[in-house]
Amino acid sequence: MGTHSKSRLAKKWPLLLLSAVMVMGMAGCSGNKEKADAPAETGDFNKEGLPIVNEPVTLKVLTVRWGSMGDTFTQNQWLKDLEKNTNVKIDWQVMSSNDWAEQKSILLASGTLPDVVVGDQTFSDSDIVNNLSYFRPLDEYIDQYMPNLKAAMEETPEMKKISTFPDGKIYSLPTRLPSRPKSSRQPVINKAWLDKLGLKTPDTLDDLYNVMKAFKDKDPNGNGKADEIPYIEVSNDFISPFGITDLNSNNMLVKDGKAVYYPTSEEYKEGLKWEDKLYSEGLLDKELFTQDATMISAKFQNPDAPIVGLSYQWTPDAVFGKWSEQYETIPPVAGPDGKRYTIGNPIGMNLARNELLITTSCKNPEVAARWADQFYTNEASIQNFWGAIGTVLKKNDDSTYTLMDPPAGTSADAWYWDQSLRDFGPKYVSPSFEKKIVLSPNSGDGLKLQLDKLGSDYVTTPFPNVMYTSEEFQELPTLTTDIDSYVTTMRAQFITKGGIDEGWDAYVKKLNDMGLEKLLKIRTDAYARYMNVK
Repeated sequence: MGTHSKSRLAKKWPLLLLSAVMVMGMAGCSGNKEKADAPAETGDFNKEGLPIVNEPVTLKVLTVRWGSMGDTFTQNQWLKDLEKNTNVKIDWQVMSSNDWAEQKSILLASGTLPDVVVGDQTFSDSDIVNNLSYFRPLDEYIDQYMPNLKAAMEETPEMKKISTFPDGKIYSLPTRLPSRPKSSRQPVINKAWLDKLGLKTPDTLDDLYNVMKAFKDKDPNGNGKADEIPYIEVSNDFISPFGITDLNSNNMLVKDGKAVYYPTSEEYKEGLKWEDKLYSEGLLDKELFTQDATMISAKFQNPDAPIVGLSYQWTPDAVFGKWSEQYETIPPVAGPDGKRYTIGNPIGMNLARNELLITTSCKNPEVAARWADQFYTNEASIQNFWGAIGTVLKKNDDSTYTLMDPPAGTSADAWYWDQSLRDFGPKYVSPSFEKKIVLSPNSGDGLKLQLDKLGSDYVTTPFPNVMYTSEEFQELPTLTTDIDSYVTTMRAQFITKGGIDEGWDAYVKKLNDMGLEKLLKIRTDAYARYMNVK
C-alpha cells in the first residue's frame, strides 16, 4: 500500500537538534502577535473564499516521515500554490520516524505543541486519548469552517465513525485515499507448476489439497529434488476459506452484525484441523514456526529454482524476485460451507483517522481549520497522494487524470513519496471521481485494482478500527499480551502435534481464566460506540 517504502531517498537525515531546542522551536503559533488572539470578526479572517486571511499568518505544522525521506514533499506545487492563495504560511517541522519515539515523549511532556499535526504515524490513538487537553475538539470547526470535509462525511459516513472519540467528539481528521482496492492480500500460485502438472487453478479446499500434494510429490520445478514447499507461512490468509477474515489482526470478526472473538469459534477450530492435516503430510513448511522473515524471503527467492507453490500477497510480483513471472493471483478458494471469503474492507482499504490535529497551542484554530479543509477536494487529494498536476499527474482534455512516468532510475512508488504527502495527511477522493483516475493496469496501484476484481465480491466487513477510552487503553495491554501469546502458542501446538478435539475445552477454559470475558467487553463496548455514531 505504499507504506512498505520506508527508507527511500539517498538524502541522509541530519541529527535532530537538542530536544529542548526542538520543543521550543515547535511551540506556539507565529505571525502578527497583535492579530494572533484577535477574534474572527475583526475582518482579517474570511469565513469563506480565498485568501483565508488578509494579512499573512504562519502555522507551525509537524509531520513524521519514514526513515530518511526528508522534506522534499513540501515543494509540491499544489502546496506552494495553497500558501500563495490562502495567505497561510507553513513552517514545516519534518521529523524522521527513526528518532520520533523519543522526541514524541519529550514533546508531550513539554505540553507545548505546534499548531497542527499531520499524518497518522505522528500520534497514535492512545497518545491522543491520554493527552486530550492538548488537542482541540473539531466538531464546531468542521460545522462552521470545513464544508469540504462536511460533505465528505455525508457521502462516506464511515469517515465520521472512525474519527469519533469515546466522548463523542472529533479530535482528529480522517482520510479516504484514492484508487485503493477492497481486498488485502490475495492467493498467489505458481502457474508454471500448475501448467507443467496439467492441473487446473484450485477452486475448493479439496482442489487446493490435491494441488499442494502434487506440488510436493511431482517435482514441478524440474530440478530432480524434493525441495518444493507448497505453503510456507502461518497466517490468517490461509484459513480465510473458513471465514476467518481478520483485517486488523486483533482476533475479532463481525458476523451477522455482531462482534465475535474467533480463536474460540468452531470455524477457527476447523481451520486448525485443516492446517494440522496439511502439516502432518508435509504440505506446510517444516520450519513454519522457527523461521524469520529473512529465511522466508530467501525461500521465495531461492536462487536455483522456485520452491514455493502458494502464498498470499498484495500483487504477484511482490516477493518472488526473478521467479515473479511464474506466479499469478487467483480467486479466493471456496471454503467448507461453499462460500468464498477475502480479507479486506467492502468500502475500500483507504480509511484512516489521526491525519490532522489542531492543538490547543494554536491561537488561530479557525485559520487552521479552513486551511485543512482545502485538502478535502478531489484534485487536492490526488495531488497530495501522487504529486502535483503538471509534475506527476497529467490532467487530460476529457477531465481524466493520468500518472506520468517517474524519472529514470526511480521507482514510481519512491517518486510519489518524494513528491507528495502520500499515505499521510487529510484527503478525500469521492468514489465517483475515482473513475476519472487512469492508472496503468500493469504495475503498482493500477495492477492491484485489476487483481482486486478477482476477490472484491467476497470481501467481508472487518471488525472496524474502533477507538478505546483512556481506561480501556490501560487494561488492554495486560489482557492482550497474555491472551494473544497463548492463542499463538496453542495454534503452533495444535498444528504441529494435533490433539485439537481432545485439547479444545482446556484451551478455551484457560483463555477464560486469563480474562477473555473482560477483553471481549472492552472490544464490544468500543464496537457498540463505533456503530452508534450518527
